[in-house]
Amino acid sequence: MTTLTVYFCGTGSTKFDATNTTYWNGELVSTLANHERGREFAEWAVIDGPGTSNLQADEMFYKSEEYGISGSLFGSGWEENVKHALQLIKGKTSWQRLELTKEEYDRLKAAGIPIEDVETVGSWFWRKYNYGERTVTQQALQEQIIKLFRKDGIIPTCVNLVGWSRGAVSCHMLANMMLNDPELKQVPVNIFAVDPVPGPMNFQPERVTLGANVKEYVGFFARDERSKGFSCVVPLTHSNTRTHVYPMAGRHGTLVGNASLKGTSGPKQLPEPGLIVRHFAERCLTRWGVKLDKMLNLTTADLQNHHNAISQADAHYVLMRQESYTYFTEQEQGERYVSHGSNGTAFSSVQGAPLQPTAGLGAKLTFEQSSYLDIR
Repeated sequence: MTTLTVYFCGTGSTKFDATNTTYWNGELVSTLANHERGREFAEWAVIDGPGTSNLQADEMFYKSEEYGISGSLFGSGWEENVKHALQLIKGKTSWQRLELTKEEYDRLKAAGIPIEDVETVGSWFWRKYNYGERTVTQQALQEQIIKLFRKDGIIPTCVNLVGWSRGAVSCHMLANMMLNDPELKQVPVNIFAVDPVPGPMNFQPERVTLGANVKEYVGFFARDERSKGFSCVVPLTHSNTRTHVYPMAGRHGTLVGNASLKGTSGPKQLPEPGLIVRHFAERCLTRWGVKLDKMLNLTTADLQNHHNAISQADAHYVLMRQESYTYFTEQEQGERYVSHGSNGTAFSSVQGAPLQPTAGLGAKLTFEQSSYLDIR
């Protein structure tokens, strides 16, 4: 039996953000992946977000292109990311990078590996370079790791999906792609989503609804975000899905470890929202069969203290509502504008059945003994 966990980074975020100084203790998704104790590719994988210059392109199980600024603005490339993850689940690549890149060629040459010199074709004006072919591709190596270390068959017995921003929406997309795949539709899925933001014109059904294969959905949503174009999505889930959504103080980046007063850059001043979200991400993943190092293991007293600190700093969070990643702001009835499924509404109106607790995004941020009881 193998549990596979896929970590989807947000727009502009990569697996290296565990050491990004924008986040005082590491960006959440990359940090969780960095603390995995399982075998990479066989038991977990981390996928860079759209708009990250395609750093993983040569290793992907599905061919991707370089999208540049359109990756940041519109999410271009996340379809390929999701298809790559689908092939990883199956343990079977749909393409392989056979030719060496310039960077790989230079590394081999510098290490003294005996390889042929670069071939050049054409005149100086349109010259092309051939850096040779790989003897073994990255994809072939990863396939072999999967074959060796997935127990009792290639197809995992459970798949966990973790994501932030467009990475969280990628979790929705992959779960739906699995549901429509004959090989994977029976595999149970758990999702931990942090402020899923699809961006403009990205509210198609596969991004805002979930099917019966999702057994549990846990989502944390940034109460104080007001950037135009940053409407978050609370997906419509199947009646049999345990669906838990929680509001959290701060902006889009605050929830994954940015502790500055403006939620963009600056010193560690408001770390509590990121700590709470990370704690529950670790608790959920552990409950779903993942082994992690360096867990926070917050006590009830810790959670109480963190919530008290959030209440005491409420004026700072209110000021965050004047900030915007996109220069313009938007709101609905004085609250963050959100999408419940494909319907726009005010943040606190997302409540009631089938959400557990039913207070949903209308819940208060004061800590009580019953707070987070469903996911503790």
